[in-house]
Amino acid sequence: MSGGKKKKFTHSFYKENDFQKSTPKIIYHTLEKGLIPVLDHISHQNGVLDLQSLFNRYMLDSTCIMATGFDLGSLRVGFPKCPLLVAMDDIAEAIFRRHILPERVWKLQRWLRVGKEKKMAEACTIFNQILEDYVSEKSKLSANNNNNQENEDITNFDVLKFYLSEATGGPGKHAEKTFLAANIMTLLFAGKDTSAALLTWFFYLISENPLAQNKILEEIRQNFPKPQKHIFSKTEELGKLVYLQSALCETLRLFPTAPVIIRDPTQEDVLPSGHQVYRNTKVILCTYAMGRMNEIWGEDFGEFKPERWMSEKGGIRHVASSSFLAFGAGPWACPGRELAFTRMKAVAATILHNFNVHVLEGQIISPSVSALLTMRHGLNVTVSNRY
Repeated sequence: MSGGKKKKFTHSFYKENDFQKSTPKIIYHTLEKGLIPVLDHISHQNGVLDLQSLFNRYMLDSTCIMATGFDLGSLRVGFPKCPLLVAMDDIAEAIFRRHILPERVWKLQRWLRVGKEKKMAEACTIFNQILEDYVSEKSKLSANNNNNQENEDITNFDVLKFYLSEATGGPGKHAEKTFLAANIMTLLFAGKDTSAALLTWFFYLISENPLAQNKILEEIRQNFPKPQKHIFSKTEELGKLVYLQSALCETLRLFPTAPVIIRDPTQEDVLPSGHQVYRNTKVILCTYAMGRMNEIWGEDFGEFKPERWMSEKGGIRHVASSSFLAFGAGPWACPGRELAFTRMKAVAATILHNFNVHVLEGQIISPSVSALLTMRHGLNVTVSNRY
């Protein structure tokens, strides 16, 4: 299936009313069943928690429900073993190495089934088997016209169900397993790694900037003044957290989850700058450098300043995609931008409202050498209940 059809399929899914309705339910479920119990347990045990691992598991579970309708359940007390999580990490590492090794080298490793290429092949087998199990279960439920009650309470609309319905009639009559697997894998990677990395950097930055953290807490209290536990999942209440979204945007400016964007021209062209590029030449855009350019952000580009994202009327200030490429630009811009902010705001607001988070001193904070700007050693914290 062509790239255009894949893009059309993805955009169609995000625009579905059923998807919009199911999002708050998924957010609430994963916060209530996964994140809150884990943080409560750590708080009562006076333990130490790696926030990056927590967010990776939360986003994986949440995205898995959106993609398949099934809760993977990786975010539970004790962090149970999760074959899919390990498989995705192995795939990501192998793909990154393909960008830094000569093509003939990694292709030889793939042919010989050695090193990271062997791990990637094994990981893809695990992923495909899990997906086949989900497809089989979903098909049985559809054939019986009787959804599993537990999953029905979470969502009755997901990528797998949407795809299967498209594949059984109309223009999508001929289902393509590779197309389905590629789309779900892309959704899982995009939904897990990017948001988890950004949330980790966000909690680190607000720990270093207590004034900004206090402003976020004050905004949350103004919109939910009751001194009791609360889970933020409704679109209308999350929409009021403007300063929180500004802080997330500022985090994304300083630590873009995709620090570089690579494009391959399909034909010879001349860029607006006057530079000539040739077919299959790699054009690298460094979003990390763009986020720290004096010409774009001013003399205070190195400061964590959420206010730069707020308009005079108190809303989110629009910044041209040519200056802020975190979500891409043009017709290939990320269709899940609003979903990403909704989920990250829900997680951040729920944690900050219900828990005190203290970043441990003395740990080394540095980015990992990978395709995504994650923390190399994670972010260790302690938590305590506010209520």
